Amino acid sequence: MTIRIGILGYGNLGKGVECAVKHNPDMELAAVFTRRDPAGVKILTPGVKVLPVEEAAGMKDQIDVMILCGGSATDLPVQTPEFARHFNVVDSFDTHANIPQHFEAVDAAAGESGHVGIISVGWDPGMFSLNRLLAGAVLPEGRDYTFWGKGVSQGHSDAIRRVQGVKDARQYTVPVDSALASVRAGENPELTTRQKHTRDCYVVAEEGADLKRIEEEIVNMPNYFADYDTTVHFISEEELQRDHSGIPHGGFVIRSGHTGWDSEHSHVIEYSLKLDSNPEFTASVIVAYARAAYRMAAEGQKGCKTVFDVAPAYLSPMDGAELRKHLL
Repeated sequence: MTIRIGILGYGNLGKGVECAVKHNPDMELAAVFTRRDPAGVKILTPGVKVLPVEEAAGMKDQIDVMILCGGSATDLPVQTPEFARHFNVVDSFDTHANIPQHFEAVDAAAGESGHVGIISVGWDPGMFSLNRLLAGAVLPEGRDYTFWGKGVSQGHSDAIRRVQGVKDARQYTVPVDSALASVRAGENPELTTRQKHTRDCYVVAEEGADLKRIEEEIVNMPNYFADYDTTVHFISEEELQRDHSGIPHGGFVIRSGHTGWDSEHSHVIEYSLKLDSNPEFTASVIVAYARAAYRMAAEGQKGCKTVFDVAPAYLSPMDGAELRKHLL
């Protein structure tokens, strides 16, 4: 059966979801919902309607999974519980410190309505989270390290754009080379958040805006910049489009650990990603988890789930026999 996908929000992530649906033959795009004027939103899929967000609930019988493509700062904390009352949902909520509260809110809404909601899907949280879990289970005596970048963080860029007086912005997360080298060498260093990464912000301010206030608000923003050495560069809109129009990213999850009766043998597990398009890769992960949400709901499961709760077999279009034959 074809899985009918709805997209809420048609920014970079929403466009990435549309592309990912095209490449999954067991899926089809049912509708795109937007807070903008639908007449001004042009999508790539022929014959699919763009509708106002207010009309979404009326299409709950025509959509199997709604993929929520808003930002984590203000959109998803409201939208995911709201839409979990009407649909199976998947989101990419990435404010790590607030995931427990977000989970509780979505779990209450999805549990009451009988739907499945899978939150915090992407590559971190998401793929990196799974690798941290797996490596820690395999090497219980060890230490985890996660490095992001160098690349554009969509969530952090969005958070900057929410600052009053900011017209547009890009934020790059940059690993500290010396820290990365020490971890790869198996030295198990004690590293603070500040010692692992720096953050570079390129900001286009609105005309007449208070640049000093904007800078102070950015560098002191909790959960985003307060714990890092953060540099704010004010540039023109032309410079931003010329030099920072791409959205690359990537990173590394490393666990350094020991085995043997006296912990005499050292091991390093490393998982890495190099992404040409952060939103398109994130969207591809989300679409795989939309398949899982559909299958889990069909089995009668309900409530909020994370990537830790989803068996890998639910993600693949192949059935169990095919997976065992070709991948095991």
